[in-house]
Amino acid sequence: MEVYIIGGGLSGLTLSYFLKQRNIQSTILEASSRLGGRIQTIKGSLNTPLELGATWLTDSHHHLLGLMKELGLRKHPQFTQGKSFFQTTANELPQEFYVPAGQSASHRIVDGTQILIDSLAKELNTNDIKLSSKVTSITEEGNKLLIQTSDDNSYEADKVILCLPPQLVASSIQFSPELPPSLKELMTTVQTWMSGSIKFVLEYEQPFWREKGYSGMLYSHIGLIREMYDHTNVEKDKFGFTGFLDPQSTSLSQEVRREKVLSQISKIIGEEALMPTQYFDKVWKDEFVLGNNEIIQRAHQSNGHPLLQQAYFNEKLLLAATETAAAFSGYMEGAIIAAKHTANKL
Repeated sequence: MEVYIIGGGLSGLTLSYFLKQRNIQSTILEASSRLGGRIQTIKGSLNTPLELGATWLTDSHHHLLGLMKELGLRKHPQFTQGKSFFQTTANELPQEFYVPAGQSASHRIVDGTQILIDSLAKELNTNDIKLSSKVTSITEEGNKLLIQTSDDNSYEADKVILCLPPQLVASSIQFSPELPPSLKELMTTVQTWMSGSIKFVLEYEQPFWREKGYSGMLYSHIGLIREMYDHTNVEKDKFGFTGFLDPQSTSLSQEVRREKVLSQISKIIGEEALMPTQYFDKVWKDEFVLGNNEIIQRAHQSNGHPLLQQAYFNEKLLLAATETAAAFSGYMEGAIIAAKHTANKL
């Protein structure tokens, strides 16, 4: 059986991993030049793992934790100790609050989320992963599906699993015959997780905020930074922050965003913030996230819809992105659930 997985993010790689355990070979076609999708960990100037994409998990994410255990990966709690800040209005000083000891519900993956992607890829045959292979059309021809890519390659498949956000599928892939009208209409309304978000990362030589008794946690209704969290590694020898910026700031250059971010932090936790060794941010609305569709849907809209969990083209075409999962859709946990559900179908 020739199985093709469209998309080399967490759901696509996990699906291929699960299928390999069942002795089913699969080929992954990934449009970009890297694996991971909405997981992307970069290294700072001091080699600090800095998350531009998916970062956190909780103890309720049992499927993800189970996969991590299989792959020999560990988690560590998000640091929340010390004084945190909440900016409500420009005319008032930031409100201070504390998270009670031991009540941090979030965890991060030791060595960065990218290690989850890299570990899955190592379990697969590198010849079965094709990067820079953007699928442009899928055509039903008898008992097969013909896949066409933008680099003029074509592949014949018995099964095709779309591990892309449904909204991206709707805007970037042509189907012949056309998909059912109800599915076509639905896919355009499915919220793509991370779409429109701006994630930023900072690296520092020293954890000056911890030394002052600050958690590094900041929430704001007034500044460019909307959320910020300590991003120190588990060994406590690499230091930084990660968080989200105002999504309306895409019109600003990255340099201007950097200046505004550093100014906002320095006014709250000290002038040491003005001297990072690394600043970078990423706007999650490129061709690999939204395609030609610039519409940002409201959170959770149409995620996990029953139509996304059905098979099409006489059971030859399935969808398995995190947005299709019946539970935890949009999260890494949802990607694992969708992959497991689809592997069981095959």
